[in-house]
Amino acid sequence: QVDLVESGGGLVQAGGSLRLACVASGLSFTIYTTGWFRQAPGQEREFVAAVTRNTLSTNYADSVKGRFTISRDDAKEAVYLQMNELRPEDTGVYFCAGAAGAREVSDKYSYFSWGQGTQVTVST
Repeated sequence: QVDLVESGGGLVQAGGSLRLACVASGLSFTIYTTGWFRQAPGQEREFVAAVTRNTLSTNYADSVKGRFTISRDDAKEAVYLQMNELRPEDTGVYFCAGAAGAREVSDKYSYFSWGQGTQVTVST
């Protein structure tokens, strides 16, 4: 079993920054790819970014490219999402997720473990 815990959410004005963290515990070595997804009220959960262990390959949704940066610190079993130039449309609950492989990383069904989420609210 793998537990994922997110932190770092909050309320920020448009143009501001937040840094989210996701820490894994338990059988964390079973996670090869860690992804961030977000979900706004009444909308589907959507892919934001992902990073793989070892190769450090990264993927981003077009809507966040150039503004968000995903990184990982394997010694701390942590993955971070630095979010800059935040916009009101970035508002939602942000979830960290773990996948065993590196295929279809933008597909939420590729992930077997999920955190509880952290709220990000961007005001105008």
